[in-house]
Order: sequence, then C-alpha cells, then structure tokens
Amino acid sequence: MASVNNRISRTYLTSSPGQTIVAILGVVFGISMYVFMTGFMTGVNNTQTELAFSALAHVHIYNDRPADRSNIIQAVYPDAVVNISHPKIIKYTDGIKNSAAITALLKSQPEITSYTTQVNFNVFFKNTGNKINGTISGVDVQNEDKVFNISKYMVKGNWIDLEKRSDGIILGSELASNLSVSIGDNLNILTADGVSKNYKVIGLFETGVAGTDKIKGYININAARQVQAANAAFVTDIQININDYNQTEGLVNKLAPMVPYKVESWQMANEQLVAGSELRDIIAIAVSLTILLVAGFGIYNIMNMTINQKIKEIAILKAMGFSGNDVTQIFLTEAVIIGIVGGVLGMGFGLLISWVVNRVPFKIANLETLPMTYDWQDYVLAFIFGLIITVIAGYLPALKASKIDPVDIIRG
Repeated sequence: MASVNNRISRTYLTSSPGQTIVAILGVVFGISMYVFMTGFMTGVNNTQTELAFSALAHVHIYNDRPADRSNIIQAVYPDAVVNISHPKIIKYTDGIKNSAAITALLKSQPEITSYTTQVNFNVFFKNTGNKINGTISGVDVQNEDKVFNISKYMVKGNWIDLEKRSDGIILGSELASNLSVSIGDNLNILTADGVSKNYKVIGLFETGVAGTDKIKGYININAARQVQAANAAFVTDIQININDYNQTEGLVNKLAPMVPYKVESWQMANEQLVAGSELRDIIAIAVSLTILLVAGFGIYNIMNMTINQKIKEIAILKAMGFSGNDVTQIFLTEAVIIGIVGGVLGMGFGLLISWVVNRVPFKIANLETLPMTYDWQDYVLAFIFGLIITVIAGYLPALKASKIDPVDIIRG
C-alpha cells in the first residue's frame, strides 16, 4: 500500500505543476534567505571582532591602581569610623616591575598562542602649530604583530622597520593627517612629566577604528623606556592571545592567583561589544526564522488548495478502501518531496546569493567587499528547519483530508 500511496503523491505533484513549482519556490526562498542572512550577519560579526582585535587582546594584564588613594584605611575597613585630617595622596608604583617572571609563566600555558609587552603613556604630538593629545605605545615589534597583526593595517612604510629605528615612530593615518605629517617628517612628543623627544615618521597605519587611528603612535619599546626613564624590565601592559577568544575565562582564573596584577579578559572590559554581537545574532536568527515561517504559511495555503481541488478524488480513494492514514501519508509524502527539492535548491540559491553579495565593492578599513561566511552547519540547519516547517505545513491539510467523509462528498 505504501508504494501505491507514493505513486499517488507523485501523480498529484505532476498533475498540478504550477502549484508544485510555487510551493517549491516558497521553500527555496525561505531557505536561501536563511542561509544568506545567517552568513551575512556572521560575516559582519566576525569583521567587527577582527577590527576590535586590531587594538584589543584576548587577555590583558596591567597594574590596576586604586582610583581613590587618599583614604586607604576607609577603603580596607569600610565599617570603621575614621577621621583623617589633611589626607595625603599615596604614590603607587606604576606599571609592571616583574615582567620577565610573568612572561616566563605565560610561555608555559599551552592555550596561549602569542603575547606581547607594552609601555603605554599619554603625550602631546606637536608639529609646528599643531598639538594633539594622544597615546604612545612602546612595543616589542615582532610580538606586537603576532598579537594584533598590525602589519596588515600598514598603508605606508614597513612595520618591521620600527625594530631597528630607536628614533622612528609609526602613526595612525588620521592622526598623521591632523598633524600634517607624512613619511620622513619629524615629529615632537611631549610627555606629562615634561620630557620632549623628536622622532621621524617611518610608517602610517589604518585599522578603521577611529579611536585608534586618531590618537595612537607606536615606537620601539626600548625607546619608550628611555622616555619614561625606566629599566629594561619595565612594562605597563601585557597583552595575550589564546586559541579561542571566546574561552578566556579559564586562563583568567588560572593566572589571577599567580600574577600580582589585574588579569582581565576582553569580555570583562568590553561588555558593550559582547552585547552588540549577541544582539545581532538574535536579530539574524529571528529574521531568518520569520522568513521560513512565512514560506511555511505559503506552503500550507498551497497544500490546502490542492486538497480542496482534489476533494472528490480523496472521497473516491476512501470509498475504494483507502484509510485516513493512507490519505495523510499521500499528502505528507507530497510535502516531504516539496521540502527536499526546495531545500536542496534553496541551499544552492542561498550560496549563489552569498557569493554575489560577497563580491559587492565595500571599501572601509581593510575591507574591499561586503563580509560573508560560508559555514556548512548553517546550510544543514537551514535544510532541516525548512524541511520541518514544510512537513508541518503539509501535515495540517493532510490531517484535514484524512477526516473527509466520502459519503458527504459524493452526495454533494
């Protein structure tokens, strides 16, 4: 009987090709839009994360000094009644003094892929009449590139040249433009302690992150230590990357008891970035599922129309001895075939749309085209969701058909 039911299903599909094609196109549209939207939103998220990590490491170690250093007793014993006349600001040690011991510890952690040390401080960039407040990062040139891939964002000059030039500085492109300087020009920096130093511009970078490109400059870490009058082991920050940037909690929990400084993950320091990424994922899923549901309603209407048109044929089948389950199977098989064919075509069409959109010119930061990802899991999920919705949309009319009383239909 099952083979007879399948043949009847195929006959119904081919006897009304227009309706069948419209139903298949509904599935194709739903699945292709799901694939496209998921791939596009994932691509946007990945691109934003990549841009953020051009100036952001997965884990950050730094000296987290107390914000209020005028009343330490009150901070330690909040319930104590303390009255201090003329409190003095206690001078805390800035930066990280035992950096060599910490970097030795980092080398033994298997999940760490790269790390770099930095000497960061605020300066005034001065060029003739121009004076702009910004920051200098004294960096270990090769390790800095391993963590932040900064050489990828160089628009002029060579990043590795900074390693050999104690008098060289690399600036953000917008900062250089605002200072009216370019490659080969001289630039003066002035620190908060009144130290003035001249550098030669040897490169320009552009990350696309305005907060970095407008205010930041890079110099050799040894040159930064000289400006700060610090010893050879002094650093202000240690930046760390791991295998999976979403799995920072384990490393933070491991390092925190062993390192006498603040160990902070990028998620802790950038909750808005995490929330924004999660919100875009939710929006993409909601839009994609809505498209599939709309396609499901279309399929339901088509299957319902098909049953209404074949109502007399259904009555004849039941009069010939076909049971309600047989009728349900006939139309459910029809829905499954529509779902499978539409699903395969939808995945292919979705891939085609994604490929075309991925080649649309879109110049921003280091992007040249619109971002897109091609994750096979998205295609499988789209096919499964599409098939489930199609089966549900076909089952409801099939259930209705199975309950038809042939006597009432034949009597008219």
